Amino acid sequence: MAGQDDQAGANGREGAEFAATVAERVRAELAGLSRSELKVARALLAAYPAAGLETVAQFAKRAHVSAPTVLRFIGRLGFESYPAFQKALIHEVDQQLSSPLRQIAEVEGAAERRRNAPAVARHYIDVLSWSFDTLPEAEFERAAELLADPGRQIHLRGGRFSRVLAEYLASHLAMLRPAVRVIPPDELAQATTLLDFGQRDVLVLFDYRRYDPDLVGFAREAAARGAHVVLFTDPWMSPAAQAAEVVLPARVEAPSPFDSLVPAMAVVEAVVAAVAERRGGAVRSRLSEIEALSRRDDAE
Repeated sequence: MAGQDDQAGANGREGAEFAATVAERVRAELAGLSRSELKVARALLAAYPAAGLETVAQFAKRAHVSAPTVLRFIGRLGFESYPAFQKALIHEVDQQLSSPLRQIAEVEGAAERRRNAPAVARHYIDVLSWSFDTLPEAEFERAAELLADPGRQIHLRGGRFSRVLAEYLASHLAMLRPAVRVIPPDELAQATTLLDFGQRDVLVLFDYRRYDPDLVGFAREAAARGAHVVLFTDPWMSPAAQAAEVVLPARVEAPSPFDSLVPAMAVVEAVVAAVAERRGGAVRSRLSEIEALSRRDDAE
């Protein structure tokens, strides 16, 4: 697995040198963990990254295991010591809080990257490759399964910039299946949507670093009411991940002061393709009916 040094979460603006986050390392190791180590992994992911910033004793108590089990788990992730593990998490927290103003300073010494189209292209090739290489296959399959089920109501919501991804995915899903809607931004619509959530509902949420507390709270309330939460986020993970059944991360680093949604859009496209495949012949029938209705409207 790429990026097994203790600089996890490093800037990642040097092409293919993206470092794996601690969460990515954990997910990559899940299948090979012992039962006790799996308890540690789940405790960390359930309260990420805060659980890992506790003392060894506190973390062990949270996971209901011994301190040596925690240290063994840390070693499985490639860290030489607990302080090195915590240093990586602290760096991730720092990256989560990165702002456009700060990112201007980070790219000031890379003027060539900003004006050289081939260099920019290489950067995006790298972030796309990394995003798909580290995409959890089981969670991707679960997302496609939930979104392809015509018996479920699909609700989508995003933030200031990521709302465009919610609308884009909703537009495509609406052509593949019924019962798809983007949740309106007004408070009444959000409250009534939450009120009606149940086990047949799926909330698809988009939240990237400098996370939106309103989106996080919405996800938690939706999960508490029985809805399935599918979260699209970055490798540092929105706190909404604690309420999500499925988490689909994508890199956001860009050769500019602003984060990029390009990798996230690519993951959305992949989900659309997977849903279309699962829907099978129903897609052809639905698209034919949509086109027939469109032609009727044009004729009138």
